[in-house]
Amino acid sequence: MLFVEANGARIPAIGLGTWELGGRACGRVVEQALRLGYRHIDTAQVYDNEREVGDGLRGSGVRRDDIFLTTKVWTNHFAPHDLERSVKESLARMRLSSVDLLLLHWPNSHVPLEETLGALSHAKRMGLTRHIGVSNFTVALTEQAVALSPEPLVCNQVEYHPYLDQTKVRATCDQHGLALVAYSPIARGRVKADQTLAGLGRAHRKTPAQICLRWLVQQNVAAIPRTSRVERLSENIDIFDFELSDDEMAQIAALANPKGRLTDFGFAPKWD
Repeated sequence: MLFVEANGARIPAIGLGTWELGGRACGRVVEQALRLGYRHIDTAQVYDNEREVGDGLRGSGVRRDDIFLTTKVWTNHFAPHDLERSVKESLARMRLSSVDLLLLHWPNSHVPLEETLGALSHAKRMGLTRHIGVSNFTVALTEQAVALSPEPLVCNQVEYHPYLDQTKVRATCDQHGLALVAYSPIARGRVKADQTLAGLGRAHRKTPAQICLRWLVQQNVAAIPRTSRVERLSENIDIFDFELSDDEMAQIAALANPKGRLTDFGFAPKWD
C-alpha cells in the first residue's frame, strides 16, 4: 500500500468510502475491506453509519493502530461547544477513544471559520483525533483555513475524478503541504463505460475503474471509492502492480469537462 504524507499524517492511498452504506451490510463491507488489506476507512456524522463502521472495525480483527479512520463533522455542529459534543457522540457511536482524521464536512458561512477551526484544533489537543482537515473547501476557503487554524491541517477532501478538473485545488493543497483526498473517484461508476479508460485498461489488463484510481494515486492523491460489493473491494485495491505513462496520464486528464461535477448542493460554496 502506498501512502500520501501530509503535515505528519500518513494516509493510505486507497480507502473505503461509506456514503450511502448502512445497517449490517455497512459493517460487513468495512470488515471485509479490512480483511482484504484496506487500512483507510472514511465515514461521517451525516452518513448515519458510524456505529456500523465501528462494528466492522472490531469484527475485522485488524489492530486499531493499523487503521486510518476518518469521520466528518456536519455543518450544524460547527459552533465550538457543539463541535466538541458532536465529536464525542461520534466516538461513542463507534466505541472508540479517537479517530485518525476529523474533517469539517462542508463550509458553513453562518459560523465564523476561525471559531470552528479553533474548536477542531481543540478536539485534536484533547486527543479526540490525531489529525484535522477540511472537505469541500475551495481555493480561497482553503487559504483562509490554513491561515486561521491553530493546528496544522492535513487534507482537503473533495470530489475528484477524470471528468472534473481540480488543478487549482490540488495546487493550493500542494502549496500548503495538504493531501488531497478524492471522493467519488470513479465518478459513481460512470468511468465503466468510458472508451478512453477501457482502451487503457485493455493495454494494462485492468478495468476502467482501476485505471482511474491509478491515475489519482500517481498524482499523490488518496482515493476513497465506495462499493457494497466484495468483488469490487478486491478490484479497487489491486492497482499497485502497474504504472501509467505521462501520455496516458494526459489522455485521462483531457476527459475533464465543465459539467463534470456530480456533487453540488444549494449550500455548496462557489466552486473554483
